[in-house]
Amino acid sequence: MSVNLAIAASSRRPAPAAVLELLKPITWFPPMWAYGCGVVSSGVALGDRLPEFLGGVLLAGPLVCGMSQAANDWYDRHVDAINEPGRPIPSGRIPGSWGFWIAVALSGVSLGVGGLLGAWAFAATLVGVFFAWAYSAPPLRLKMNGWWGCAATGLCYEGLPWFTGAAVMLGTLPDARIVALAALYAAGAHGIMTLNDFKAVEGDRALGIRSLPVVLGRARAARLACWVMAVPQAVVVALLLVWGHPWHAGVAAALLAAQGLAMRVLLRDPRGKAPWYNATGVSLYVLGMLVSAFAMRAAAQGGAF
Repeated sequence: MSVNLAIAASSRRPAPAAVLELLKPITWFPPMWAYGCGVVSSGVALGDRLPEFLGGVLLAGPLVCGMSQAANDWYDRHVDAINEPGRPIPSGRIPGSWGFWIAVALSGVSLGVGGLLGAWAFAATLVGVFFAWAYSAPPLRLKMNGWWGCAATGLCYEGLPWFTGAAVMLGTLPDARIVALAALYAAGAHGIMTLNDFKAVEGDRALGIRSLPVVLGRARAARLACWVMAVPQAVVVALLLVWGHPWHAGVAAALLAAQGLAMRVLLRDPRGKAPWYNATGVSLYVLGMLVSAFAMRAAAQGGAF
């Protein structure tokens, strides 16, 4: 009887609404924003490469990020059946092995689109797809370790999309300064991802997931996250000054100072204020990314702020 039910479930097709829920469109914004920063930093006029720009937006959001969400939910399906049974896979709205094959299909489409966008975009896509699977799937399952898991998500949410945006618009390897900014903001995003883990401390502890809030405790993890976010931004400010962009550096420094005030609030109550900081401090962080991208655009165009 159970075998027949399993066959029947696997033969059903999921509704489009369930697939969209599985892909979590709300999570697409960070990589799409970072991709946009890469586009801005390239200095190339949007109208000159509009099809490539649109293809990259599709790649960063619905394809690679959406695929990562599907893969993560597939490998977490047994845990979600206990903690969040209403999700598409444990609820049966994504029946059988559809969740897995959706992730596989989107991986293939992502690599295909990345290839169409150029060699460097394809290389970045290959790295992104690898880490998306490595984060969720055994044997690596990087999410089980807070250091590695946050590093992988920070890279894929901020660094790789920025690099890809610049590479797509330029059609070649971006300037070393652009790569440096992408790497610094990806490093700082490790702190953002650490704060994001605050919402699941109890569940992670019960399931043996060694997130940094579990390993270090919320207070120490919050202090670490603040330093990890702040130091790369301070380096960005210094680099912008060295590269001859004082106005951009001043704005980035002001945004960092505002984050410092928000961090003081966070550290007084890490458990209660982590969601608040994710809505305020992180917004300031990503605005700093855009300011830095405009500095590179000014450099490429030989202009000022």
